[in-house]
Amino acid sequence: MRILIPMAFAFLASVGVVQAQTAAANPVSSSIRGDWKTIETYIKQSADLMEEANYSFKPVDSVRTFGAILAHVTGANYLYCAAAKGEKSPHAEQDFEKTLTAKADIVKALNESLAYCDTAYTAATDASIAQMGNAAFGSGQSTRASALIGNIGHLSEHYGNLVTYFRIKGIVPPSSRRQ
Repeated sequence: MRILIPMAFAFLASVGVVQAQTAAANPVSSSIRGDWKTIETYIKQSADLMEEANYSFKPVDSVRTFGAILAHVTGANYLYCAAAKGEKSPHAEQDFEKTLTAKADIVKALNESLAYCDTAYTAATDASIAQMGNAAFGSGQSTRASALIGNIGHLSEHYGNLVTYFRIKGIVPPSSRRQ
């Protein structure tokens, strides 16, 4: 036992050092990855938190329903992250918004799109995201970093919509909840 405890501390310390070295060697991609993890968490928590009956809620007729917002970002995730990976998107932006309405179907598709994006953010290095590639929405060339940052911005924009919907329904949104 006297040997195991110091070994455990040494292991944990070495993991921290490796993570710090990775962040130091790739400060831009590490920063982008941190922002991604934050918004990804809020989007996942939002999808889980809202009740099925409120997936069809929209405050006025001229805006998307709660579920349609999540389905919309699902499709957009593929476009942004495919651009960041230098791949052709496996889905069109409108594939999910036009076809999915049930919470279970939307959450499943959303989680799959987030997992697809996770691979892009995890693989990102400062060198790889500086490479030029096709822009996410076919508007010429852009850096892969632009696609990753654009995706974070897009999710943040629509998370703001979801926060409003939660507040209207009297629900505290994920980013305002005590952890």
